[in-house]
Amino acid sequence: MYEPAQLRSFLAVAQTLSFTQAARRLGLRQSTVSQHVRRLEDATGRQLFTRDTHAVELTEDGEAMLGFARRILQVHEQATAFFTGARVRGRLRFGASEDFVLTRLPEILEAFRYDHPEVDLELTVELSGTLHEQLAAGKLDLVLAKRRPEDPRGELVWRDDLVWIGAERLRLDADRPVPLIVYPPPGITRARALQALEREGRAWRIVCTSGSLNGLIAAARAGLGVMAHSRRLIPPGLFRLPDRCGLPDLGKVDFVLVHGRRHGAAEDAANALAAAVLAGGERLGRRGD
Repeated sequence: MYEPAQLRSFLAVAQTLSFTQAARRLGLRQSTVSQHVRRLEDATGRQLFTRDTHAVELTEDGEAMLGFARRILQVHEQATAFFTGARVRGRLRFGASEDFVLTRLPEILEAFRYDHPEVDLELTVELSGTLHEQLAAGKLDLVLAKRRPEDPRGELVWRDDLVWIGAERLRLDADRPVPLIVYPPPGITRARALQALEREGRAWRIVCTSGSLNGLIAAARAGLGVMAHSRRLIPPGLFRLPDRCGLPDLGKVDFVLVHGRRHGAAEDAANALAAAVLAGGERLGRRGD
């Protein structure tokens, strides 16, 4: 028997690769999360994480446990809802940044619709910056998007490296401005790219602007320039630029869930979808087949 509390702690650590972040997400002490993971490892007889003072990583057995934990918790929640008679209903306006459209987010949304058929789900796909603006204006109930470094709001789904990517054959001339492929304002990766280049005193020029991720990918595949992108979500046909290209470090990027100010049915629906996204968070770091 695998305890749901232990599985939730395991998933939170697996998605954030941090016991501290996992404890903050779950509202638990870090020692409690560590104890949950240790007991789960005792129950399985396998080591699920390798950890030292600098990093936490999943082992091969930990990777295998991800799928089991997710399915066990999903069935547990379905059984609880069935026997308690709790039915989530109402209208839910959910915003997701375009980064997730090509990942396995549709699978999570499909499962949510199956589990909560009485929720009227409305999906908005936009730039992360635009989604945050719409949430603040009361036009959305829940947002899954990148957040700005100075913004403390949101529940961390995962943290990733922001890297420079481009076509495999692309060559940059150190004496010429960096050709940039960017979202329009208020794109968060756009701002991060420009800030990094200006901080290093590196000249740049914009060769393509598009509000569509597919448009940016097409321009990058054509070799027009470089773009800033999540390392775990690099599209097929594009590659991370090596350090020898001399481009500045872009740092980390946080993908978060942010709730609006709604109450009642919308809040219940948002909480249910947030739980589904967090439970399947590791799938959001993988593109669909």
